[in-house]
Amino acid sequence: ESETGTEIETESGKIGKNSSLHLRWIGRTALIGGDCRRGARGLSMAEQVFKAVVNDTDPSSGGKSYAVDISGSNYNHFLGKKIGDSVDGIFVGDGDVSLGGFKLEITGGSDLTGTPMRADLDGGGRKKVLVTPSTGFKGHKIVKKKGGRYRYTYDGLRKRRAFRGNVISSDTRQINLKIVENGNKSLADIFSSGSGDDAGEGDGTE
Repeated sequence: ESETGTEIETESGKIGKNSSLHLRWIGRTALIGGDCRRGARGLSMAEQVFKAVVNDTDPSSGGKSYAVDISGSNYNHFLGKKIGDSVDGIFVGDGDVSLGGFKLEITGGSDLTGTPMRADLDGGGRKKVLVTPSTGFKGHKIVKKKGGRYRYTYDGLRKRRAFRGNVISSDTRQINLKIVENGNKSLADIFSSGSGDDAGEGDGTE
């Protein structure tokens, strides 16, 4: 549509300003815009889920980790929390797969691109930092020699890597948690009776 003088040109022809057709056209445009905005908000709401990886610190568990979704009001509870903060297990999972009675500690996380959070970076933004071997940088180089692959570690090796800050935000996708106080049931019993996933051994720790 284009507007010139006292008329507005649409796909179906020209209509006069302030005419009944013009007013109906304005109403239709407003409705379409509203539908688009509501659709965008609906999509945003649908994406408001954290993937939590819970590390079972019980020695008898063999270092297993479990994956569970954090959504709804529980999602909002985690926004603004930092690496090192303690959280009540009632905010992790829901229904049969709920960790009520447990205490957990936030140990790390990552965003949608897999960029890891780092405890010594304030805020929730993405930053590039020159780092030595630590979180997000293993500190070795892989070299191919005579058909084989070898890892070499060098003294003083540093690299500039992208990291997320230590604060959980809407850009966070995964949150890593560890158990600091057990509940009445073991994690294995809780996740075997519900719909949670076994994330394997050694996953979710930073």
